Amino acid sequence: MAISFFLAFRNQANPETRVDAADKDRFIDIVGRTPGLQRALIYEPDSATDPYLNDGPPPQFAAQLYFSRIEDLESALAGNGHLQALAASDAFASLSGSAVTQQAMLSRSYPVPEAALGTAAPQCSYLVAYEGRADDLNAWLYYYITHHPPMMARFAGIREIEVCTRIDWCGSLPWPRVDYMLRNKVVFDSAAALTAALASPVRSEMRADYEAFPPFCGPVSHYPMTTLAVII
Repeated sequence: MAISFFLAFRNQANPETRVDAADKDRFIDIVGRTPGLQRALIYEPDSATDPYLNDGPPPQFAAQLYFSRIEDLESALAGNGHLQALAASDAFASLSGSAVTQQAMLSRSYPVPEAALGTAAPQCSYLVAYEGRADDLNAWLYYYITHHPPMMARFAGIREIEVCTRIDWCGSLPWPRVDYMLRNKVVFDSAAALTAALASPVRSEMRADYEAFPPFCGPVSHYPMTTLAVII
């Protein structure tokens, strides 16, 4: 298990906005020098087809930073921490006007037949977030963790499965926090491979399993994102 820190930039007024190359390089440079960082992924919008849903425009830019210890993350997020450079007013001009959210979570990885963790080549991730609340969170999480990942592992071409759950954490970045109860990520070599997986019978089985979840409320988002490992 690891600690993941999520950042998402979303410009709802201009959803077609994209980060430019200079800003992306600046973000990578700042993040890549973070003390204690184990792995870093950046996400940009991709296109794939899910037969059951379309959740509209994704974030324009997002990142997931991995730490092995909560102390390393909290040190990086402190008022004098390294990641405060991300919040400089002139840091990312192409993302001006974007709302930024943040969350730290516990990451759980699950085995897949042909893993490709740590590749330097871009991949495609399907980022899913359960943003609301369960009537009984313990029962809901137990059901999800014991049912959904084994189904995901049967997707053809799947390279990685990850489930993230909430934790308490300290940090001083100025942006609003979200408190999603769970995120999950499935990773494929390309958007075409993700689309093929979502068109398979496994996706229908997962949808049926979703209907059997213990009671919960709140939105669920699904976004295909090009994924680049900048620290692997």
